[in-house]
Amino acid sequence: MLALDFPGSRRMIDAISSAIERESPAEITGALRGALCSLIRDPEVKLPACCHVPELGRYARRELYLCEKRGFSVTAMTWGPGQGTPIHDHDGMWCVEGVWHGELEITAYERTQCGAGRYGFESRGTMNVGPGSAGSLIPPHEYHTIYNATNAVAVTVHVYRNRMTRCGVFLPTGNGWFARDERSLSFDAIA
Repeated sequence: MLALDFPGSRRMIDAISSAIERESPAEITGALRGALCSLIRDPEVKLPACCHVPELGRYARRELYLCEKRGFSVTAMTWGPGQGTPIHDHDGMWCVEGVWHGELEITAYERTQCGAGRYGFESRGTMNVGPGSAGSLIPPHEYHTIYNATNAVAVTVHVYRNRMTRCGVFLPTGNGWFARDERSLSFDAIA
């Protein structure tokens, strides 16, 4: 098991591990949303300082924990002003995302069409979310964008069913169509 030692890290891992014990993805993600919201508000849990430092030109991904026995992983993401994602999926796995610090715009999408290497999406609305909020994605409802529209750094914590090392990103090709591109994901150093 990969585990970083930071204030409250054992409390975080215990709370997440307990939530993972549920049966269905809906039960697991519901329990994880509650656990993340509590952890974010817990003054005893403090992410490593590097999790509050953005990378130039892109958001940062820092792995906090990997449970090889159960398969789940915990990743902190740092979003500088103006940083975000295209429409993307989570490689077919459930995820719970909680806002630790700052504010973000999250837009959910429904895939409405697919054929000949083209995809159509419809927005299901944009939410402005702040510290202590958490949401979940369960395939096939996993398509979304994340964007930091503020002038401040934002930090999120993501719990994935497995270590997320790739995803599909959907890039506009015109006339409301998108092409899927496979993206390999890496982690930034934890200092």
